Amino acid sequence: MSSVDQLIARTLGIAPERVTPGLEYQSIKEWDSLGHVSLMVALEKAYGVPVDDELTLELRTVAAIRAFAEADGHAAADAAARPAASTATAAPVGEHTTVTVHRGLEGVVFDRTSVTRIDGAEGALEYRGYSIHDLAGRASFEEVAHLLVRGDLPDESAREAFAKELRAQRELPTPVVELARSLAHAHPMEALRTLVSALGSFGPARDTTADETYGEALAAGTALIARVPMLVAAHHAFRSGREFTVPADETSYAEAFLTALLGERPSPAAVRFVDKGFIVHADHSANASAFTARIAVGCRSGMTAALTAAVAAFAGSVHGGAAERAVRLIDEVGEPGNAERYVAELQGRGRPVMGFGHRVYRTEDPRVRHLRATVVELSEERGDRRGLDILDAVAAAMRPYGRHGVAPNVDLYAGLAYRLLGLPDDLAVPLFVIGRTAGWVAQALEQHANNVLIRPLLDYVGPRGLVYPGAAG
Repeated sequence: MSSVDQLIARTLGIAPERVTPGLEYQSIKEWDSLGHVSLMVALEKAYGVPVDDELTLELRTVAAIRAFAEADGHAAADAAARPAASTATAAPVGEHTTVTVHRGLEGVVFDRTSVTRIDGAEGALEYRGYSIHDLAGRASFEEVAHLLVRGDLPDESAREAFAKELRAQRELPTPVVELARSLAHAHPMEALRTLVSALGSFGPARDTTADETYGEALAAGTALIARVPMLVAAHHAFRSGREFTVPADETSYAEAFLTALLGERPSPAAVRFVDKGFIVHADHSANASAFTARIAVGCRSGMTAALTAAVAAFAGSVHGGAAERAVRLIDEVGEPGNAERYVAELQGRGRPVMGFGHRVYRTEDPRVRHLRATVVELSEERGDRRGLDILDAVAAAMRPYGRHGVAPNVDLYAGLAYRLLGLPDDLAVPLFVIGRTAGWVAQALEQHANNVLIRPLLDYVGPRGLVYPGAAG
């Protein structure tokens, strides 16, 4: 086995015999996006040649990496370009035809949108044309939810009308409250998925033999934006041994949630953080959960079903569930001085450092600066910078990977903020969901307005023509 094949096997953590010319990025679970970055860093160290973004895109097959190694790092881009390198794989079908397979639907544009724009190269995030930096710095969550769901940034009158509409729908049906009580033993995300689904049985009466109209979907979506925070708060109250109380009408969206969650009025700094957190989490284009919601709407399953499906997808460990795992980094590192060793040990075992890297962004995740700023404020308010210093030290140790797109992501600082608020780690994902509900509703409504059944294909590569025992002749 060549030295470069050994490097590939060692970096990806796979058996040497699996390193074959046909092996490529995303063809196996070990060669995922973070595995690919680790491989690029390993190649840089081994051959002393910087691997830029263009070369990173070329070195996506074992054949391309072997050619790079044979060139010994000289004329690397030309050497890597000689083999066919693509994000897609060609697989034989029948005798004469081939199909192109896009693993994970990478690079596939399935529709058009006017909700959210992301530019991964420049680190841009915009909701309906407005920069996340302006919105996180100036807007309230109610304004952002109106922007996403109703399509425009509201003036003062429209903002107050929308806020009033949300306040009026905070109350939860009594059977749903009792269901939350019965689920006090469950993980908050499992409870939330069940409770969102249950809300579908207590909505306004409508003709269930007909598909949900756009107006009905909008009404159901608005009610979900109002009620999802109360579902999270009710479940947390019951598992904490408290009764659940809906806050007074005059409180803002973020303050009402924290009051219901904590059972007391929160500090202004806590309200500012939660409000800003909801804004930066509100939407992120065609992420896995939003795509799941669109699939459900494409099937004409209705708004509540779509959001139930989105919550289920979001709970996964490589989607929203990563937020809960990222905060454990603080405990695993222990002290800022351990950060470099911690990063080196994980990378040596081919394991990701949680809170870093994103499927879309090749540079800074634009949401991070806003969450870190509020974490700084909360840390200073509570006189405890230990967690912040640890995360900053890990971010410094990860800088060599930043040039390959593995920079801090939105999960890194969010979990610490929740700890500083005195909340358990397992609430990190449900709080993410509260903000994201507005985006899911907006995406579902956009799908509803120009609906189509989303039905991709699979390329069958298994055996054919097998005969059932005893059926021959």
